[in-house]
Amino acid sequence: MPVAPGRGRLRPLGLDEVRITGGFWARRRHTNATATLDHCHDWMERVGWIGNFRAAVEGRIRHDRRGREFADSDVYKLLEAMAWSGGHDTELAALAETIAPAQEPDGYLNTAFGRPGQQHRYSDLEWGHELYCYGHLIQAGVAQSRARGEGELAKIARRAADQVCAAFGPDGIEGVCGHPEIETALVELARTTGEQRYLDQAALFVERRGRHTLADPEFGRAYYQDDLPVREATVLRGHAVRALYLAAGAVDVAVETGDDDLLAAVARQWEATVARRTYLTGGMGSHHRDEAFGDDFVLPPDRAYSETCAAVASVMLSWRLLLATGDPRYADLAERTLFNVVATSPSEDGRAFFYANTLHRRRRGAVPPADAESPRAESSLRAPWFAVSCCPTNVARTLALLPAYLATADDHGIQLHQYADAEIATGGLALSVRTDYPHGGSVTVRVERTPDHPWTLSLRVPDWTRGSTARLTAPDGSCRTAPPGTAAVTQVFRPGDEIRLDLPVRPRWTAPDPRVDAVRGALAVERGPLVYCAESVDLPDGHDVDAIRTDPSTAPQDGPDDTVVVDGDAIAYDAQSDAPWPYRPLDAPAGPPAAERAGIVLVPYHSWANRGPSTMRVWLPTRGARPGSTDDR
Repeated sequence: MPVAPGRGRLRPLGLDEVRITGGFWARRRHTNATATLDHCHDWMERVGWIGNFRAAVEGRIRHDRRGREFADSDVYKLLEAMAWSGGHDTELAALAETIAPAQEPDGYLNTAFGRPGQQHRYSDLEWGHELYCYGHLIQAGVAQSRARGEGELAKIARRAADQVCAAFGPDGIEGVCGHPEIETALVELARTTGEQRYLDQAALFVERRGRHTLADPEFGRAYYQDDLPVREATVLRGHAVRALYLAAGAVDVAVETGDDDLLAAVARQWEATVARRTYLTGGMGSHHRDEAFGDDFVLPPDRAYSETCAAVASVMLSWRLLLATGDPRYADLAERTLFNVVATSPSEDGRAFFYANTLHRRRRGAVPPADAESPRAESSLRAPWFAVSCCPTNVARTLALLPAYLATADDHGIQLHQYADAEIATGGLALSVRTDYPHGGSVTVRVERTPDHPWTLSLRVPDWTRGSTARLTAPDGSCRTAPPGTAAVTQVFRPGDEIRLDLPVRPRWTAPDPRVDAVRGALAVERGPLVYCAESVDLPDGHDVDAIRTDPSTAPQDGPDDTVVVDGDAIAYDAQSDAPWPYRPLDAPAGPPAAERAGIVLVPYHSWANRGPSTMRVWLPTRGARPGSTDDR
């Protein structure tokens, strides 16, 4: 399991206790294991990132190093994905053998610093990413230890962690890394090995953050969360991935040290961020320039950065808060983010990726070259590789460990948090889960093995069911309404008993908070946990997504092949004006009238751009919407 807290409200189940056996996530995990991992490995050999370790050993690194200063970390994330995925033991061992000779006798390991002709060790904590790279190395080593047993990779990681503790301990360098990540890794290593010094070092890094130990950068200290101590911050801010990784590490430290104040501080930051700085998809980060959170309610769809790595980090944070508190809202956000950002990034064949995840594409993109790196945020279609390719490997490791996010246990029973065809076995309990989720809303849990005393099966009822009716059917056939939160059945179960949760998966209009100025006067369509979008390839000839105007008085309906359709009377396609000035007096004619009414087909957002270059939008303006209003009826 990727997270193994020593205390908390819920106990996570490991990959040996939960298997995904079919459906939406099984297909994506199969593609990940059979295509994406090899794709990432091949590209890192092609662009020289794996070769950096050979160059370091052979004394060529000064002239032959390739990639950015953090390129080592992507090799480590690939190793972590291989460890969790299984079936890649040979490749994992070969990569570990390539990396091991590059490690210095004292445990230091980095191909960008510390050798003749390079900057000195830890001479650029703001931008050098040395500790960040260690974080991903340590997580890969933990993954190997837990999934495969301790091997060479785990030993490399532990030697590196020892060097960090020696260099940055209480009597060492009083600094932190400009990119948080090592904090959560050190806690997990402490949990794996039982060594207190790793936890102490993680706690020290968390307490040092926000004490102005880093230079003031162009974007301000909030960029790398060095503006305020973690305990004093009220919202996540700055670079989104950095902020989310730091918050995850702070939760880990709080749980292991029993620091309820620190845990409460991060929970408050999560609350504020979800309420005011999160896109409908669950994506986080609205600034391209600094890959950062914007101010409250600054969530422009066409400028959404919503980095894939931020989505991965958000899921990591939500999972840790769920384990600590048991609050199902954290699983709600994880579900939204997994289906609408993490699943959106990879192409259907698992060999191209979105780095940023816009909610409105105004121009058809160009197909990226298949044999060259693409600029990370400028790729208008999924690209096979990027000059900065943190996202492909982050998706790969997340899909590899995904079964660990499905279920937990406590002294009272089992809790299901995410829904997929699955088999769960822990202690004296065994369950099978059958569902067509997210396309359908029926989730059936069958008891395969059970003790002869009462226990509780709990199922999350997503918050998106609010305003509709979910129902829970017990083994005796009794049925009851299940409001958002948790639905539970407690009894003495027998093998063959079935519990069914029926969720109202059907299309619905969604309106934004009016303080989100960029989408005021617009609506979106959701269906179950999925966000939908209009894509130009589905529009009538000659029309584009920017011409769409919709009437919310007509409800969206289910269409074929997981699409949603809106009746023709509800959709108008505005004629495009060639006026020489884009502004007019309020009482002047608005320009050409709506040229055509026709229906519209919407597709799951996660599937967009798989049919070639297209334009796309999630938020659809309403017909005749008045400034400051989302209601034109």
